[in-house]
Amino acid sequence: MAAAHFRASLAFHTDVSDVASALATGDPGFTLLDSRSTAAWDQGHIPGALHLPTALVPEQAERLLDRSVPVVTYCWGPGCNGAARTALALAELGFSVKEMLGGFEYWAREGLEFETREGRGRHSADPLSGLAGARTEEQPPAPAQQLDCGC
Repeated sequence: MAAAHFRASLAFHTDVSDVASALATGDPGFTLLDSRSTAAWDQGHIPGALHLPTALVPEQAERLLDRSVPVVTYCWGPGCNGAARTALALAELGFSVKEMLGGFEYWAREGLEFETREGRGRHSADPLSGLAGARTEEQPPAPAQQLDCGC
């Protein structure tokens, strides 16, 4: 029973590390979707993500998304269920969808580049969310080496 639960969970969840690695290839095989408000999007979002707030999914998803391309949703972080609500709304419309665990919070905490209205930025990696000393703001790792926690 536990194995079935975790198998199903992995079918519908991904994490920051896997998304970052896929985006680094230039052809991730999915559309990354930020489900937060415009104010949150402007504060910072993942480069290459599409902005579609949860409330607008029913009226805009068909126009903005290619049904043949899987969607990965994200919101603020583990304390927010916006990505799950967006994933549910998309699944109910027939889209193939996964939720990115950790959201934008862990994207930024792991020292990955983000975009704001003013341009691109990056914070130093939080040693509690990745390998201590693995990367610095001055010397980011090669994409294949990002976020290797060994798990």
